[in-house]
Amino acid sequence: MTKTLSYHDAMRYNRHIVLPRVDLNGQEALLNATVVIIGMGGLGTAAATSLCASGVGNLVIIDFDAVDNTNLPRQTLFSEQDVGTNKAAAAQKRLRTLNSACHIKTIEKPFSDEDADLIESAHVVLDCTDNIEAKDTINALCFKHKTALVTGSAIRFEGQIFVGLPGKSKCYGCLRQLFQSPELSCIEAGIFSPVVNIIGTYQAMLAMQVIMNIGDVPLNTLLTFDGLTHEWHRWALPNTPGCRYCENN
Repeated sequence: MTKTLSYHDAMRYNRHIVLPRVDLNGQEALLNATVVIIGMGGLGTAAATSLCASGVGNLVIIDFDAVDNTNLPRQTLFSEQDVGTNKAAAAQKRLRTLNSACHIKTIEKPFSDEDADLIESAHVVLDCTDNIEAKDTINALCFKHKTALVTGSAIRFEGQIFVGLPGKSKCYGCLRQLFQSPELSCIEAGIFSPVVNIIGTYQAMLAMQVIMNIGDVPLNTLLTFDGLTHEWHRWALPNTPGCRYCENN
């Protein structure tokens, strides 16, 4: 059943609602949306915070890992008291204090193709993982079940974002044909903490725009950010025929 905003909700989200492109319809679209966030590291915690606070009605957060002391500089949902706790569980606890009306489901295990039902029932999936095999699996499931995908990654001072809309755009698999898997992880190469928060929040913004159908969502485009020069760039994807995930539909 479609939910409607209460008077209290309308007052809470007034700064959104007064935007002509959002209005009541846009805010109610968020209220009725389900967003799946895979990976509750720096990207995932930033995205989850923004989506929960902005009024998304249902979040599914997935992570098998536990909070470590080295996570705290950039994974800002967590505190020192969360060290050793599963990341999804710790994030759920904090997010509930931020917005008690947001329904938050946790999956405290590695994401796999067995979780296809979660992808199928979502309006948007945010890939916030740092594992290329996981990204390939998420991309394949999203395009199989025609679910919008916003993929993010960050390392050192750089970040990148890609949006895939099944039936309307190329997919992350098309992009993957153009580069090799990275050889370094954040553990080895380092990561500047504000960068993951910028990219994760940007993923949340794009997810909200997809849900509300507003703005110019960049399709067939790789967005890259350089934290040292403070520059964003847009890279148009060339034709990549024969993609086994989307066939460039």
